[in-house]
Amino acid sequence: MKKLITILATVLITASVFAQAPQKMSYQAVIRNVSNALVTSTPVGMRISVLQGSSTGTAVYVETQTPSTNANGLVSLEIGTGTIVTGTFAGINWATGPYFIKTETDPTGGTAYTIAGTNELMSVPYALFSANQGSTDNFYLGQDTLGGIVYYIYKDATGAQHGLIVSKTQSTAVWQASGTLTGANRTWDGAFNTNLMTGSAAKTYIATLGAGWYLPSIDELSLLWQSRFTTNKALNTGSFTLLSNTAYYWSSTEYDAFNAFNFIFSAGYPFTSAKNTPFSVRGVRAF
Repeated sequence: MKKLITILATVLITASVFAQAPQKMSYQAVIRNVSNALVTSTPVGMRISVLQGSSTGTAVYVETQTPSTNANGLVSLEIGTGTIVTGTFAGINWATGPYFIKTETDPTGGTAYTIAGTNELMSVPYALFSANQGSTDNFYLGQDTLGGIVYYIYKDATGAQHGLIVSKTQSTAVWQASGTLTGANRTWDGAFNTNLMTGSAAKTYIATLGAGWYLPSIDELSLLWQSRFTTNKALNTGSFTLLSNTAYYWSSTEYDAFNAFNFIFSAGYPFTSAKNTPFSVRGVRAF
């Protein structure tokens, strides 16, 4: 009997907006057999799980569907519209990711799932995210939410609200124990930088904050310094750790193999220092 394998062509994440909250995402995959030939016009059984935290994380939502491949071997379905096994699609809190889509397939159209694949959702449709918040425009500076304090807000071309949240605690750590060039050189993208950092006690601390947190880029740190008034007022109200007015804070932006950017909160400007210098470390997350 031929064994089939599933090759993920693309995961199309689109929000279908109804009178209430969006309730589905589009998913596509190409089905091929062991000879790499397309499996066309064939019904297949699929179980789709939304996993939280990692590729082996907790399944917060599971459903089953029986779609058919088309003449090109492509199977298309909408996650959120199948037969529910556990959880509710509308109940997924997209702000507490990362999330992964796991698919299990029975090429005969039944429920004997023999083919499995897992892919991370690199981004979540804002409409889905905002559905958990109850509004597409409900964030405000100094807000205590998602484990931290909102310190920066902007709107995109569609009017959707985005921004940055700073953690309620901090630590002291070195950027890197030894001089190794990592490529973490973006001034505006701390999540990208943090993912590339190696041998880093600062990154290790950030990981203890949970999924979604990262070491801010130098630009994100600059925005944090500029927001000290509302941020420290909120941190003080909650009896959390205040932003220091004297500390040097590490950013995730690398300068070269031996140095990285930090922000001097006593003076209000960026600087470069040796990576093995212990400075203050604070996590941020984006929404």
